[in-house]
Amino acid sequence: MTPAPPPDPGRPAPSGSGWYPIARSDDVSAVPLAARTPGRDWVAFRPAPGAPAAVVAATCPHRLVRLDHATVVDGRVQCPYHGWRFGPDGRCVEIPSNGPDVAVPPRAHLAVPWGVREADGWVWAAPVDPDAADPDAADPDVGDAGVFGDAGAARLGPVLGNLDPALARAWHPLALATEVPPDGTPLAARLLGRAWTVRSAAHGLAVSAEDGSAPHAVAERFGLVWVAPAGPATPLIDCPDDVDPGFVGAWLPPERSASPAAVLAENFLDVAHFPFVHAGTFGAAEERYVPPFDVRALADRLTSVQEQWFDNPADPGVAAGRRPLRQRRRASYAYQVPFQLTLRLEELDAGAVKTILFVLQPEDAASTRIYTKMILHGIGGVARPGPDVVAAEVAFEQAVLAEDLHLQRAMTVPGLPLRLRDEVHVRSDRSGVALRRILRRVVGLDPAS
Repeated sequence: MTPAPPPDPGRPAPSGSGWYPIARSDDVSAVPLAARTPGRDWVAFRPAPGAPAAVVAATCPHRLVRLDHATVVDGRVQCPYHGWRFGPDGRCVEIPSNGPDVAVPPRAHLAVPWGVREADGWVWAAPVDPDAADPDAADPDVGDAGVFGDAGAARLGPVLGNLDPALARAWHPLALATEVPPDGTPLAARLLGRAWTVRSAAHGLAVSAEDGSAPHAVAERFGLVWVAPAGPATPLIDCPDDVDPGFVGAWLPPERSASPAAVLAENFLDVAHFPFVHAGTFGAAEERYVPPFDVRALADRLTSVQEQWFDNPADPGVAAGRRPLRQRRRASYAYQVPFQLTLRLEELDAGAVKTILFVLQPEDAASTRIYTKMILHGIGGVARPGPDVVAAEVAFEQAVLAEDLHLQRAMTVPGLPLRLRDEVHVRSDRSGVALRRILRRVVGLDPAS
């Protein structure tokens, strides 16, 4: 059906249907532009210079990333997180991690308006047929995630944010041990929306909440101060390399993100984002296709092991001609409730090992403190790398983390969605799906839903 001509810009469109001016034509380019009609968020873009404007739903249905942070590649919107591409008609035409031989799931497609026109220097959109008797009945047949926005947010099921009461029954980091003044001066910290203080005392560390109450338990491990506000349901994660005398450890300066801790935990477990989020550090050489891998999940933890190829220019054996630049790597991930993670990277040809300890402190609804420790062996051909090598590894990991935190600014969710149908999951998301099922148990939901 040919769309009806748009109305005069000075005449308001009827609520719920009609034509809406969403952007000035001169502002719409190959850079996706955020736009809005009542109850719906969109992005407008031009597939090529001078081409008619296209308008698609504003959020990627995979991990609900805002597509105004996307780029236009070959006339298609490319999500900045995992590189999913969407045509001007909203159809998802590529999921890189799946490879070329796997069909795109129907729910991966984006909603589009019923009509888009340009007139009088404006781009106009009609979300639904203006003549439809029931505008809601004319919504495109896409998943709820495809229409995320003010209306779509209401359709999300349970999400795990930083203030969920169930998180009190777990271990959380409160500070680096080196941040606690040795003279007994209290250190202020935030956890689960409450103020806490930590101070040195004759018997060790004294921790109290804002109301003067003490947590169920306090511990010091990995160079962190840990607290369990209530009885912890699971122990602290194991990291044998941290106590191995053949390894050297060093902390990155703590960072903060407005993303919930559970969203950051999933990002750490995810491997499909490397070529897109980390193109400026190590991702440019990473394979976009993610081969199948297994995830072993228990009630409170998961592990996965993946064999990967990577470029290793820092290996002295490459410069000496003993080994090729392209080498094998084993990546072993471990996660433990609620936000304790490790990644052990074994360079199978060079023999070096890099272990990353990654733990998260859910401070407030929109604040998570991030602790990252590098634990290193054999880097540069030296069993215990020296200070300069360690400093370089820490600086590189800071750059990697900065890329992740930049991506997090494009996220839209108030917490990790725990209802599986609220996002579109593909094969490379096995760790993320297992994480959601574990966290469903934590908050008392059926893990199978």
